[in-house]
Amino acid sequence: MEKQQQLYKVAFGLALFTIFYNVVEGIVSTYLGFEDESLALFGFGTDSFIEVISGLGIAHMILRIQKNPESNRDNFERTALRITGVAFYILVAGLVVTSLYNIWTGHRPLTTFWGVVISLISILIMWILVLWKRKVGNQLNSAPILADANCTLVCVYMSIILLVSSGIYELFKIPYIDSLGTLGLAYFAFKEGKECFEKANSNKHCCCS
Repeated sequence: MEKQQQLYKVAFGLALFTIFYNVVEGIVSTYLGFEDESLALFGFGTDSFIEVISGLGIAHMILRIQKNPESNRDNFERTALRITGVAFYILVAGLVVTSLYNIWTGHRPLTTFWGVVISLISILIMWILVLWKRKVGNQLNSAPILADANCTLVCVYMSIILLVSSGIYELFKIPYIDSLGTLGLAYFAFKEGKECFEKANSNKHCCCS
């Protein structure tokens, strides 16, 4: 029982770290994305802020299942999921419209160097979090914590998209690659938004992976 409580404390700590990291990543990415006129990096940073809202719901969920592992989602978590879902859909609309506009006007970023740096850091941090959350989830035999690990894995995928688009542009200056990378981010943001609403209306713990 004592070991179980320790594992829940670790899970809660990982949730808090995820929130903190996304706040920092969001601030740095949106600032540098705006300064460098990189829509992919700016969109990546905006997604990080939305993940903070989701993270608050996850932290609350861990405290709930620590008290009662068999309990279902409460109103706080459902509300957090719906807010997160709406935010993702708004982000998707903004990214798609702006990407198409940038393609139409031939807009190019000043540089995508920081997109490469930030995506590499994010891949490393998020992958460590995925493995750690899976380890804790398996030890607790907790479907919600394992589902959270899969959601964190989606952040790895989005980081890879940012890395590929930023890296290709920085090396070859291929037109529209930043906008195409942004559309890739929009695809995953749409999937996350859709799943938020599905989870808010049920007690399922599955997450897109």
